[in-house]
Amino acid sequence: MSRIHEALKKAEQERAATQAMAVPPPMAAMPMSEQPVFADTPPVPAMPASMGLGMPTFGGGLNMDTLLARCPRTEWTPDPGSMLFMNGDDHARGTEEFRTLRSRLYHLREKMTLRTVLVTSALPKEGKSFTSANLAQVLVRQHGRRVLLIDADLRGPRLHLMLGTPMGPGLSDYLQSKNDEFSIIQQGPMENLFFMPSGSGIEDPSELIANGRLKMLLQRLEPLFDWIIVDSPPAIPVSDASVLAKACDGVLMVVRSNATPSDAARRARQEFPENALVGFVLNGTSEENAPYARYYYEAYENKGTATKA
Repeated sequence: MSRIHEALKKAEQERAATQAMAVPPPMAAMPMSEQPVFADTPPVPAMPASMGLGMPTFGGGLNMDTLLARCPRTEWTPDPGSMLFMNGDDHARGTEEFRTLRSRLYHLREKMTLRTVLVTSALPKEGKSFTSANLAQVLVRQHGRRVLLIDADLRGPRLHLMLGTPMGPGLSDYLQSKNDEFSIIQQGPMENLFFMPSGSGIEDPSELIANGRLKMLLQRLEPLFDWIIVDSPPAIPVSDASVLAKACDGVLMVVRSNATPSDAARRARQEFPENALVGFVLNGTSEENAPYARYYYEAYENKGTATKA
């Protein structure tokens, strides 16, 4: 009997060791020679454990049918200079770079959980909102993909201006328990693209963002969308971005060529845990007269180096 017991114990230990070796690290390094691979059917993360546990909310259980029935349909008037994919020109300047960014994100998704992406920058006016808006557009252009774009820059919201839509009710109103999740999510003219504006102005966004309701909201919405893109304030002037990052799967950092000081970029990078920062978008690198001429995605590796796409 003791031999059988020892054999079973040894088999169990070997199985546990094999399973441990099979679990990938949270951030795998991308080799220099590796080319971006687009996954047509990305893996769907498991439903968050918080779902269905009676967490407080206005709307009860969420499903897409209910969302479609209750979210307001809004007429958007997009800014043609900012929204590259809403003017009918699939080959406009910058569109191919966003397709490359999309492919890189799907490539990273094969190695880690990546559904909710925070987009930030070191300083203001580096192109983070432009990047957020067009990343959401290029993601939703894949057949059947649903994308939610959130303006979480409660200090200087810009996305509602780019989309040409009211800024409220929105996120700040939900965080203050003034509105439910259905009333703050807009359905626009672009199929499967949903938008949550920033909402009414508030005096202390940091305290409101940190009250726990945002994380709960994202957990409830994640099963309904293939991607959630969150536009945040710049990382250095205020602490909002680092707080928001705790509710997201990964962070994209936008830096502007010949504009963002290197020490500012390094300082912004230090605002986030190393495994949270998944990449950089380098803005404005090609033509001097084109503010959004070219975008590159760089995969952030564990040793702090980057690979240009």
